[in-house]
Amino acid sequence: MVVLTRILRLMGLTVLTIDVGNPANPEVTQPIDFLIDSGAIYSVVPRQVLQDLQIKPFARQEFRLADGSVIRRDKGIAFFRYGDRAGGADVIFGEEADSQLLGAFTLEALGLALDPLRRELTPLPMILGGWRPPDR
Repeated sequence: MVVLTRILRLMGLTVLTIDVGNPANPEVTQPIDFLIDSGAIYSVVPRQVLQDLQIKPFARQEFRLADGSVIRRDKGIAFFRYGDRAGGADVIFGEEADSQLLGAFTLEALGLALDPLRRELTPLPMILGGWRPPDR
C-alpha cells in the first residue's frame, strides 16, 4: 500500500497541506492546511483566500451543524493540487469561525482515500463504469 507524505497527525486528527487555485488559472495557487474530514462532503476554504484567487460563488447552500442549527454558505468551484495529483471540486466559502476542511469530493477528485484506522491517505482505485460482453 502506498502512503502519501506531507501528512501531519495531531491528537488523532489528520492535517494536510494542499494547493488551492482558480480552475481558470491553475498556475496560481495558495497552500492551505486542511483538516481532513472524510465525513464532510465539501471542502471549506476561507472566503478571503477564494476571493484573492478570484473564485466566485455560484450558489448558496444550507448546512446543519451538530447542535441542530442551520447555517448558509456560498459555494463555488476550486482547483486542488497535491503533488502530481490535481482535480476540481465544489468548495464552500468559509467564514471567520469555520474550520478549513478537506471533504470527500476533493479527496475523490484527487484520486485519494483516507484510511480511517491508520489516518493515512492512500490512492483511490479509479474505476470507469462499463461492461464488456463475454468472449464467445
